[in-house]
Amino acid sequence: MKLIVTAIALILFLVGSLSSFYSVPMESEAVVLRFGKFHSIAPPGLHYKLPYGIDETIMVPVRRQLKLEFGFTTPNATNPYQSSQEPKLERDMVTGDLNAVQVEWIVQYTIADPRKYLFNLRDPAATLRDLTESVMTEIIGDRTVDEVLTFGRTEIEVEALTRLQQQLNLLDIGIRADQIQLKNVHPPGPVQSSFDEVNRAQQEREQMINEANGQYNRVIPKARGLADQRISAAEGYAVQRVNEAEGDVARFKELLTQYEKAPAITRQRLYLETMNEVLPKMGGKIILDEDAKQFLPLMNLNSSSVPASNKN
Repeated sequence: MKLIVTAIALILFLVGSLSSFYSVPMESEAVVLRFGKFHSIAPPGLHYKLPYGIDETIMVPVRRQLKLEFGFTTPNATNPYQSSQEPKLERDMVTGDLNAVQVEWIVQYTIADPRKYLFNLRDPAATLRDLTESVMTEIIGDRTVDEVLTFGRTEIEVEALTRLQQQLNLLDIGIRADQIQLKNVHPPGPVQSSFDEVNRAQQEREQMINEANGQYNRVIPKARGLADQRISAAEGYAVQRVNEAEGDVARFKELLTQYEKAPAITRQRLYLETMNEVLPKMGGKIILDEDAKQFLPLMNLNSSSVPASNKN
């Protein structure tokens, strides 16, 4: 009998010794429960606990970034909540302008407080999935299809992350949302070709606008330069004509002053100056004395001096 008691005691001692130590991985923290209630949080490393089920430990990966997938599934995922059983239903959404789109996205999150994560809510991971889907559906419903498919993706990601974190803070479940990233966003299969045509038309429109702007930038500066050149030439010509007119006026005034002083001499001088300009332009000239009686002999002299080819 004594031997049996000793054996039982030895077995209990061995079981207690083996169950009194536990190791916490580097990426986790251990939540220690004593008689089923929260007792403490143990950091990574080797630790002692009370045996025989008095203390229990739950490992929580607080230093690992976890991920949830919506609208698609990655095979062999270690997180049971990473993907949904019906991803096709998650990705079908309606935009604010009543167009159908298929949205695939991921949420990366971290367990910030293991105690709150385990005890403040019954199923925090499932709650996180529901909150994320609700927030994304609401945001997509506030956007146009063009925003969702093209230029509004970054804004959607930022706003969705902000709203999700607000909801998590309100529930206080110890989860921190790190990032929301849109993956594949496209229209449903039956209308994919129509959307592609619209996108091509928009691209062609942008290309034509760019070509028109390029042509505008080439032609307009050249036309403006030519216009400025002609305006400058006209202004120069106007200045020249004004200066010439002012010079003529000044000369006329000076001549008038001289004429008033000596009219006869001024008239004679003007006559001689005019003849000096006119006579060289007249070619051959015959000057007669006012007392000459006969003109014909002089004509014969002039004809004899003309070459034979020009007599006719």
